[in-house]
Amino acid sequence: MSRPESLSPLFRSLHAIKGVGDKLAALLTRFFGAPDGQEAIALDILMHMPSGVVDRRRQVGIAEAYLNQIVTLLLHVDRHQPPPHGKPHVPHRVFAHDETGDVQLVFFRANGGWVEKALPVGEQRYVSGTIGFFNGEKQITHPDYIVEPEKFATLPLVEPVYPLTQGLSSKAVAKLVRQVLESVPVLPEWIDAATMAQRNWPSFADAMRMVHLPDAPYEAELWAPARQRLAYDEYFVGQLTLQLIRSTVTAARGVSRSFTGEITGNVSAQLPFSLTEGQKQAIEEIRTDLSSPDRMSRLLQGDVGAGKTVVALMAMAAMVESGAQSALMAPTELLAAQHFKTLKPLCDDAGLGCELLTGKMPAAERRGKLAGIASGATDIVVGTHALFQSGVDFHNLGLTVVDEQHRFGVHQRLALSGKGKHTDLLVMTATPIPRTLVLTHFGDMAVSILREKPKGRQPIDTAVLSIEEYGRVVGRLQARLSEGAQAFWVCPLVEESEHLDVMAAEDRFAALQEVFGDKVALVHGRMSAAAKQDVMNRFAANELKLLVATTVIEVGVDVPNASIMIIEHAERFGLAQLHQLRGRVGRGGTRSSCLLLYKGNLSETAKARLETIKSTEDGFVIAERDLELRGQGDVLGTRQSGMPGYRLAVPDVHRHLLDFAHDDAKALLASNPGLSGPAGEAARTALYLFRKDLAIPLIRAG
Repeated sequence: MSRPESLSPLFRSLHAIKGVGDKLAALLTRFFGAPDGQEAIALDILMHMPSGVVDRRRQVGIAEAYLNQIVTLLLHVDRHQPPPHGKPHVPHRVFAHDETGDVQLVFFRANGGWVEKALPVGEQRYVSGTIGFFNGEKQITHPDYIVEPEKFATLPLVEPVYPLTQGLSSKAVAKLVRQVLESVPVLPEWIDAATMAQRNWPSFADAMRMVHLPDAPYEAELWAPARQRLAYDEYFVGQLTLQLIRSTVTAARGVSRSFTGEITGNVSAQLPFSLTEGQKQAIEEIRTDLSSPDRMSRLLQGDVGAGKTVVALMAMAAMVESGAQSALMAPTELLAAQHFKTLKPLCDDAGLGCELLTGKMPAAERRGKLAGIASGATDIVVGTHALFQSGVDFHNLGLTVVDEQHRFGVHQRLALSGKGKHTDLLVMTATPIPRTLVLTHFGDMAVSILREKPKGRQPIDTAVLSIEEYGRVVGRLQARLSEGAQAFWVCPLVEESEHLDVMAAEDRFAALQEVFGDKVALVHGRMSAAAKQDVMNRFAANELKLLVATTVIEVGVDVPNASIMIIEHAERFGLAQLHQLRGRVGRGGTRSSCLLLYKGNLSETAKARLETIKSTEDGFVIAERDLELRGQGDVLGTRQSGMPGYRLAVPDVHRHLLDFAHDDAKALLASNPGLSGPAGEAARTALYLFRKDLAIPLIRAG
């Protein structure tokens, strides 16, 4: 089915609407971020939610109009006092009254005589604006509305306020909204009647009218039925899309694998520690997925240091037993090299061929490795996304393991699964993701969670101190390093920025060098990969005692001997980041500590963040708290990555609707996988309306 004809008015370009010229059209296209070569459309305006409401319903006499209140007054215009000639900074004043008192209307730089025309002496006008005081007199500076008594109906008594951009006025948006609302068609209802009645929800079109043209302020509130309904719609369509992707990925028949248990047995015998209960359970869940005929699409969540790599290794070893290869992809070469370092000895002991493939390899070496991958001599390949560029041919790729998934969107997941015809997909993330976000971003995946830390991991003592204590901190650090400890010192920025008075990494490094000499080194994101790797190697070999770093060390750096983590300007970091950074210590046998240094007076949110980190090491608790403090786009670092940003739903207010939407989408596809009949038609319309047509081709025929 192509897009229903009834939706056409909403997909017309805003440029085509009366009163929208080239300049405004270009501005709107930029503001709404329309895809290249396309203009903003009517739907963009419709989905642009007000951020609040101005209530002009208070119609009183001047005597009862109080300071800073928004009022609508019926005034009699008495006289004008334009600025004296040559004094443009003096305002134009208009004196007016009603039977209860006097008021002045004030206009700055009002040239061209329009004020005289709008407020003719001796006539009456409705004026709406905010009451101020000047020299004991009530006044309204630049009233929002001035209308003739007979046109009172055009004055919006309840006026939505919209997020704007330079050059775009609220009035221009409101006018467009009104024009677009007139063209909203009658749509088939995708929510069942019982739910609508139980929750007292209006239809989609009515909900849009209540939000954009409310009769009373409460109609447009975030928790009012209209906005709840629209938030649910947005969640429902998102969940439906993810469920369709899931059914496509898993229905593209996988291969039902059988295992001998021989190689996995070898691997677990080689491990220097015993597996935790969580690891055993995750391995079992993965095994069940692999042996079923559907393709696996599973998210493995484990806090920093929960031992995800070992679970992945067991899955890859099982793959080898069934005669297939595996690929492990990491987001950076540094991380790929680290995974390889962990896996290689274990693979060698168990007789598995494991190779590292990076973009920076000499051509001859790369050719040799590619040949091994193509012939099947290599069982496990570790690398970055370059693994999946052309020229890498697998003999028989069965499993793709992706590390740090949240850097990849749904599209990448689909593309990945295309490389091996039936490859199973296991995605690992060290960012504990709250349940609501798992639903929104990974609703297409099954989830395994590793909650406990591997044995032998030490708890980490966390303290919060002001940077004023710098001298004490350095003294204490000298003592600890001379006893053989190693430490990280993390700074937020690479070079001094004039806006933030942040002691940049380079300055901090210079200061610490005076104390620690050649035992301290600096690593930051602008260095070449080779230079970074060199410093990391020296730190790992214990030649360096102190590593000053920007957040490049956030993920995956493994130096068991490092037991001290100092984070400068901790108030500038997000919770998830602080948690990740702290997880870089506590990996060896000694008790570790983490010191959070802050500067100046902390905001309430910053205090709450540092308090949370101090009080718990449970990444899942931290993630939920992070969500409360920050809102959802930031937690996954997805503001930039094209993940579903919501326009109608506000996660803090509407989070409870996500579970309903998830269950409803699942139930709909279970009972009607082809989305046929009236209910299916309505759901398809919703997919088009929310521009998720990418999911339409995934609908399976019955």
